[in-house]
Amino acid sequence: MRKVFALVSTVLLLFAIAYAQRGQHEGGGRPAQGGHAEFGGGHIPQHGPAPGRAQMPAPRAGEQRGGRGFADQPGHPDYPHVHARNDEWIGHAGGDAHHHLDRPWEHGHFPGEFGPSHIWRLGGGGPGRFWFNGFYFGVAPYDVGYTDGWLWDSDDIVLYDDPDDPGYYIAYNTRLGTYVHVLYMGE
Repeated sequence: MRKVFALVSTVLLLFAIAYAQRGQHEGGGRPAQGGHAEFGGGHIPQHGPAPGRAQMPAPRAGEQRGGRGFADQPGHPDYPHVHARNDEWIGHAGGDAHHHLDRPWEHGHFPGEFGPSHIWRLGGGGPGRFWFNGFYFGVAPYDVGYTDGWLWDSDDIVLYDDPDDPGYYIAYNTRLGTYVHVLYMGE
């Protein structure tokens, strides 16, 4: 009887683990909570940002973050975000000198899948180093201030190519509707 109980317990435990891990990418996962009807709340943009046209000025020594004017409408965050109604990427001007890397792709290219059909569940860490499914990333130093409210152990993100800043990807938080530049750091 004990062997049957142990076998049933083991099978149930394995089932529970498999159920909890379902949908960690490729469109699965739990629906995101939070955000707003006009951004976030589980919306996933069908495409990444278009290549930017504007060039941002080079950072000045000691320059502090803030006040870049991303709150384009009342109630919208003063962070880079995406409008749910038309997938407009607010705040992606492209070619921002803050996102220049002397050695792009220093750790290689992300070997996983990206785009709207691949949702990744954050597994831990923080802006300096976070992970999911054995892949490690770090938020661009200039974008760390835009990660307020990110849940590093449970938020769902979607990765997109950055068409303007070699070496970076864009991580879009489905719950909040905001995004940041991230650097792939390896497996």
